[in-house]
Amino acid sequence: MDKLYEPPAWATAYPDLPIAEWSDRLELGIALIDEQHKRFFDLAASLNVGTDEIRVMKTLVTLSDYIRTHLREEEALMVAASYPRLAEHSHQHAQFRQMLGNLLSRARTMSLGEIADEVRFLINGWFYQHILTEDFAYAPYLMPDVNRRG
Repeated sequence: MDKLYEPPAWATAYPDLPIAEWSDRLELGIALIDEQHKRFFDLAASLNVGTDEIRVMKTLVTLSDYIRTHLREEEALMVAASYPRLAEHSHQHAQFRQMLGNLLSRARTMSLGEIADEVRFLINGWFYQHILTEDFAYAPYLMPDVNRRG
């Protein structure tokens, strides 16, 4: 199966670049979502520890399952809040699920370094930026009416 994307040059140019870590900068102020985002970063960071192929594959499967649950719950909150850009946001989630699923299906034929490179791209590139832009855009809609845009 072909890649659905080509990681940016930095994803392979800096092989020792660690996976981005959770920081307060990423907090939306929505406890459930913030905890889920933090857990995702923690799971991804555990891929940097050790070089055991079985451990990497198990963590990758866990990461994939976890993100599917998170995105489903996040979208349910957006539906409940009548978020006007839900369709666009859901489409982005579908793309991320597809990228992660593609990685999972190819992982058995990849080196641990290649897997790490792609996970770094997904976390440092896509997921991190998605939180800072797209998730911060919906956050006000999930806040009390005082903070709600409309």
